[in-house]
Amino acid sequence: MTAHDTNTGAWRRGNATAAMVGVVLYVLIDLLLQFLPPHYSPISDAESNLAVGPYGWVMNLNFLGRAVFSVAAVAAIALADRELAARSRLPGRREPLLGTGLGLLLVGGASSAVLAFFPTDVSADHTSTLQTSTTVGVIHLAVASFGFITALAAILLLTIWLRLRRVLPWVWPWVIGFALLTLAGLLFVVAANAWLPGVVGLAERLALVGILGWTFSVSAGIRRLA
Repeated sequence: MTAHDTNTGAWRRGNATAAMVGVVLYVLIDLLLQFLPPHYSPISDAESNLAVGPYGWVMNLNFLGRAVFSVAAVAAIALADRELAARSRLPGRREPLLGTGLGLLLVGGASSAVLAFFPTDVSADHTSTLQTSTTVGVIHLAVASFGFITALAAILLLTIWLRLRRVLPWVWPWVIGFALLTLAGLLFVVAANAWLPGVVGLAERLALVGILGWTFSVSAGIRRLA
């Protein structure tokens, strides 16, 4: 093993670890904010509502943190692919599924960062969390929706790539499960917004669990890669 290979492996493990730690911190901060004023409901209120109120700045930092660990996850996946290609002595080439998936994952992370600067609209009665009343609120909803869709597309493409390349087989059940949960959660958001607005928050959190779980599982698999 050359010094270059050793450095690549160290960077790969470092980025994978950073992504895993980022996911854990994101979840812990979300949970903490649920217990702080103004005590939004995790069932009816969207996660973005946590960024509106006396502790909203904490949620905004969390949004920025999500962008950072998304970059770390992308770097870890790209470095793992480079290592695997070198070990198999294949010529370096970026496959369409991988390249597109990584690009979309970056866009999804960047969307999270944008949310920190455009707070959502919170209705007085909290009957629907996907209604907007200001221009800033419209921007927030559009960026959040775009971010979720791009994250889903990235997860699906990268999951297919992992299977086709037979990469990280020990995490396939988790990766596929979280990918399906993300898809189901976003479909649930659409259905809930149309017919059951009182559970939009729950639907959104299911999709978020899928995204975060997928990121953690893949990063854990990459970190374990010998």
